[in-house]
Amino acid sequence: MNSQTKVCQNCKKDFTIEPDDFSFYEKMKVPPPTFCPECRLQRRMAWRNERSLFKRNCDLCKKGMISIYPRDAIFPVYCIQCWYSDKWDATDYSLNYDFSKPFFKQWEELYRIVPKIGVWQRNAINSDYSNMCGECRNVYLSVSVVLGSENIFYSRGVDKSFNIYDSYNTKESDSCFECIQGEKNYNSEYLLLSRNCLDSYFLVDCSNCSNCILSSNLRNKEFYFCNKKYSKEEYFKELEKLNLGSHQSREILIGKFENLCRKAIYRYADIIKSVDSTGNDIHNSKNCVNCFDVYNTENAKYCFRLINNKDSMDVDYAGKAELLYEYSTGALNDYNIKFSYSAMDAVSNADYTESCVSSKNLFGCISVKNKENVILNKVYTKEEYEKLIPKIKQHMNDMPYVDKRGLVYKYGEFFPIELSSFAYNETLAQDVFPLSKEKAEDNGYKWRDLDDKNYTITLLNKDIKDNIKDVDESILKETIECLHKGECDHKCMTAFRLTPDEFNFYKKHNIPIPTKCSNCRYYERFSKVLPLKLWHRGCMKEGCNNEFETPYAPNRPEIVYCEKCYQNEVY
Repeated sequence: MNSQTKVCQNCKKDFTIEPDDFSFYEKMKVPPPTFCPECRLQRRMAWRNERSLFKRNCDLCKKGMISIYPRDAIFPVYCIQCWYSDKWDATDYSLNYDFSKPFFKQWEELYRIVPKIGVWQRNAINSDYSNMCGECRNVYLSVSVVLGSENIFYSRGVDKSFNIYDSYNTKESDSCFECIQGEKNYNSEYLLLSRNCLDSYFLVDCSNCSNCILSSNLRNKEFYFCNKKYSKEEYFKELEKLNLGSHQSREILIGKFENLCRKAIYRYADIIKSVDSTGNDIHNSKNCVNCFDVYNTENAKYCFRLINNKDSMDVDYAGKAELLYEYSTGALNDYNIKFSYSAMDAVSNADYTESCVSSKNLFGCISVKNKENVILNKVYTKEEYEKLIPKIKQHMNDMPYVDKRGLVYKYGEFFPIELSSFAYNETLAQDVFPLSKEKAEDNGYKWRDLDDKNYTITLLNKDIKDNIKDVDESILKETIECLHKGECDHKCMTAFRLTPDEFNFYKKHNIPIPTKCSNCRYYERFSKVLPLKLWHRGCMKEGCNNEFETPYAPNRPEIVYCEKCYQNEVY
């Protein structure tokens, strides 16, 4: 089949469906999409609330808990222990399929009555204040922490790592602070796009370095300061002069680091040990097209945050799985899942499911565990299930759901944004595809105004001691004023407190007390992360005519080289 150009239902722009795409759709037995790749990503992200947390009680055991759903949620919400327990069964809330109503209307009815898990966790220990975490322990106000990570604070996208604070996309690292997109780093702070570095500060695109400061594009170096070689004795004298325990001194260094980042040379994309792949942050992968933060993966397209995956398209946040399409959040050991959110573990042959575990042959199910042949949470015999499913798919085409904007949802579309239980500005969609309140509401999306903060501040920002050496444990009793005072677009909490683990980490690593709340720090960090989008542009090396697909937009300040020029310049 040849390529086809279609017009997106949502944004009305043209998009192209390639021959390989049609082959994948045929394998998955789904129709081609009517939304473009970017609008499909936005739609999935509008179902993923990562960082908006609320205090409420479990609707089963009545104990207090932290939840991604507020007290006024229209459905029951259970704590993790109750949700995973045998005290209840999701099939008790089943509905008979009604061919007089659109499928999504019926799914919405089910959605209003089935209990939801308070925060998304899978095998997480001592991590009550974190969401979207699996196989980890001691995680605090962090998201997407997996693969045995421990002691993770205020971070996002952490794999196989320990003692990570205020970082983003960190893999196989230990004792790091304010690091973005790095792996196998140790005891380092303010690293960007760096690997295998230890005991270093303020580095951009460095590899296999130790005891280096304020340097860029280094390889296999030791005792470098501002890209200049020092003796060991000279280096440590310069390090002491930096006075890293002082907040004022760090602010000066951060300014120098930002200037260094503007002058560094950047590879067109961070694609390492991968073939036939486009996107960014792709490692040890093959045939991954337009993918971001993907590793150990083969045959993927339009995917983000994919680990150990195979043969998938339009997927965000999934682990070891195969044949996923239009899917978001937390797949592990899953197979053949379509148009679903959170098939958490060992789910196969499922369409339009949410938060299901160890089940197969599901259609339109919520919170189902250890079941087979289930439609709208009602269990059928295998014969009944197989007879009913084709009729339901045909019914979805004959009587499609039409949203408030007139967009048509037949079989083959992910859940409409307007049915999401989260307000648009509570979700990842607002971070990646920001909308004003007016625009969101015009589109029929929910919006949640921030709750008033009534903290009694006991330590004004101006009174925070500049140097960590002058701070003692009494600060753990303080409610500290955030520098932004709620006057920013970062969902500022206006005030914050320190945990004992956090305080001990700052003391051990000579890090001054933060002046901003964790939300403001997160959004400042997030502003430095490249977008999930590619531009076609040329190499900036004089005389080179190579062109490539890159996440660095043409109007960005970075110096971007093709692979050949980058290798010649840096190595």
